[in-house]
Amino acid sequence: MMASLEYVAKSLSETHALAAALAPCLSAGDAVLLRGDLGAGKTAFVQALADSLGCTDEVTSPTFTLANFYRGTETTVLHVDTYRLSSVAEYRDLGLADYADECVTLVEWGDLVSGEFPCHLQVEIASQPGSEVRTFTLSSECQRWQPVLQELERRITQAVK
Repeated sequence: MMASLEYVAKSLSETHALAAALAPCLSAGDAVLLRGDLGAGKTAFVQALADSLGCTDEVTSPTFTLANFYRGTETTVLHVDTYRLSSVAEYRDLGLADYADECVTLVEWGDLVSGEFPCHLQVEIASQPGSEVRTFTLSSECQRWQPVLQELERRITQAVK
């Protein structure tokens, strides 16, 4: 059964609020795959998540480096960008799967490697041109994420009140 949650962030600070609500639910071994058009805010969301996970290093898009590691207070963040990869085999050649169990893995353009993470959280980001408004749709078919999405919805509802 697919569970999902939609969240409309009207500003970058509201994007950070969503990341701050999600961060305590993440632990080593989790994978969050991000989807969205160029400029939708995938890297900005990763920056907010990494910050909420206690990473103090500057978080930049790994479009050309393909992957960056950031040490957080509770876990290490593995930030991957598959935009320039043409196949899953290229991803596998990077050897990043060796780190998946000890990191929170955040993958921009994650559709390419979704089969490598059978129990991932999908975050789709839709932007409105010329606006800071972003619509986040978080979803997963994996049972692990059902209570997380329910908890996020509860936290977001309480924050709005």
